[in-house]
Amino acid sequence: MRISLASLVVCSCLCSLVACSDDGSSDDGGTSSTGEDEIDGSSGTDTDASTDSSTDTGTDSDTTGEPELGCNGHVELCDRPYDQVVFPGTHNAHSASSEGFSVAAANQLNNIPTQLADGIRVMLMDTYEDPDNPGTVLLCHGSCNFGSSVHAEVLGEIVAFLEANPNEILTIIYEDHVDVSLLIPDFESTGAIDLVYAHPVGEPWPTLGEMAAADTRLVITAEQGSPPPEWYQHVWDLAWDTPYGFTDFDQFSCALNRGSSDNDLFLVNHWVSNQFGLPSAANADTANAYDLLLGRAQECWAMWDHPTNFIAVDFYDRGDLFAVVDTLNGF
Repeated sequence: MRISLASLVVCSCLCSLVACSDDGSSDDGGTSSTGEDEIDGSSGTDTDASTDSSTDTGTDSDTTGEPELGCNGHVELCDRPYDQVVFPGTHNAHSASSEGFSVAAANQLNNIPTQLADGIRVMLMDTYEDPDNPGTVLLCHGSCNFGSSVHAEVLGEIVAFLEANPNEILTIIYEDHVDVSLLIPDFESTGAIDLVYAHPVGEPWPTLGEMAAADTRLVITAEQGSPPPEWYQHVWDLAWDTPYGFTDFDQFSCALNRGSSDNDLFLVNHWVSNQFGLPSAANADTANAYDLLLGRAQECWAMWDHPTNFIAVDFYDRGDLFAVVDTLNGF
């Protein structure tokens, strides 16, 4: 069953009305660029909670007063199927200036452990074989001369996060320039192999709670590769995406790029490079602003009648990615 954007917005608005009746406050909802009602960052909630959802503990209390651990920051998401959840993501997640990547290649400021701690749950990463150490996989952006990280080390950091946060579900989308045979040793040595989820194509997706209970909380996809092994899933058998490579905000489009819209998952590529096609932190300030990002996500959701499952941005720490994702998820 697909969850409509309108139903989530209505649900959120009702929650806001209840909150207003408790404290006597009132608020008016905004209107998105698509003409649909939306919730702004202050509707019946604390402003800091809306704009800093990445620091949410994801816990609530059950009827016994015991804390209840949420999934990806919210108790309600534990009962929601994976393909009906919106996840915040980073384009070229590994390519961070804090990791020594040059300004010509860095799409992020913060490294992956910081991204995960802040709330990022989808990572787009590019794999290459180390020319100086055959068999070793590096994460690079275009040329490894602009910077690189050892894949096994980064994967180990991801596993450490998952082990410390047992109800978090993560997704990796590889732009793969190596054969999976080179990746398997990294998955085995880090223990990631014990956490991967293999989805049978055409079958219903499990809920986040079911994935957490089974401890299969790492979804691995690749743009070129495909099974075997069964967990190394061809992303365009599962998903479709929007165009990318924009150098102007007027170029944003929800059109089909890769994959089929009959698939279960929808990736929105949302970043604007500078006039030379290089990453731009200044453009991220505008692209990731609440109204623009929410408006585009709502437009794409409405166009395809499907949640915008993965929203991938540059410089996620600028703008309002997490607040937008919370709104789209109905919070």
